[in-house]
Amino acid sequence: QVQLVESGGRMVQAGGSLRLSCAASGRIFGWYTMGWFRQVTGKERQFVAAIRWSAASTYYADSVKGRFTISGDNAKNTVYLQMNSLKPEDMAVYYCAVDTKIRSGYSSLAREYDYWGQGTQVTVSS
Repeated sequence: QVQLVESGGRMVQAGGSLRLSCAASGRIFGWYTMGWFRQVTGKERQFVAAIRWSAASTYYADSVKGRFTISGDNAKNTVYLQMNSLKPEDMAVYYCAVDTKIRSGYSSLAREYDYWGQGTQVTVSS
């Protein structure tokens, strides 16, 4: 069992920056992939970024590449999402998730992730 708690969401102006945190408790193995997704009401959950826990390989959706950075602190069992140059279209509830399956790469599909946090709201004002 893995428990995830996100924090850091708030209102920010367009062009601003925000850092989200996801604290994980429970057994975290090196092959786990930690992911960030976001969801707007009425739409499907959308992949944002992922990181392989041990190798620190990172993956990004095209819409955030160059603006967002995912990173992890193994000692704190925490994953971060640094978001820069925020746009109104980045506004959503952001979720942290864990994929426990052994993979050569990663999955961007929400259904492949086994554990989820409760989400944190990011609001971007224009």
